[in-house]
Amino acid sequence: MATPLYYAALLGLESVLNSILPIEARDSEISEIVNAQGGRLGNALQAAADGGHEKVVQMLLDRGADVNAQGRRFSNALQGRWFGNTLQAASFGGHEKVVQMLLDRGANVNAQGGRFSNALQAAAYRGHEKVVRMLLDRGADVNALVGLYGNAVQAAADGGHENVVQMLLGREAGIHADGSVTTSI
Repeated sequence: MATPLYYAALLGLESVLNSILPIEARDSEISEIVNAQGGRLGNALQAAADGGHEKVVQMLLDRGADVNAQGRRFSNALQGRWFGNTLQAASFGGHEKVVQMLLDRGANVNAQGGRFSNALQAAAYRGHEKVVRMLLDRGADVNALVGLYGNAVQAAADGGHENVVQMLLGREAGIHADGSVTTSI
């Protein structure tokens, strides 16, 4: 079940977020509140990142949100998780400033989980060239074989993003990987 904090983050409601988070509380209490699992996207930080709500993401990080927290696991396959982590949510949405903020706070660029398996595949599938470049520059594994598309080249090709495919190939992405949905060439 999602918390009020989750919905405030999802909608980018800074004033509501401020009223929900206790001003005077122990760090462990605040950490428990901001990292609570719940909602379709997993937690408040993922919800804010998905919406590109920069100020809310910053507020949550400043209050102790775990930049590498994985999305919550659901009780059955029908409830499946959309994003594995916050960086993946921001990358899928093409939210460059949020991606940069998360990377600067130590987000694991190769963390796996969720539908797209990693942030690079999520950004490649959506054709977000600047985000793809940011992730590659921070050490994203261009040949990681995981998830629905197999690798980032396959995700970009399936999304119809030729420029991203070319960028990935320029970074020595493999074209002979077996993916579960499509092949890259």
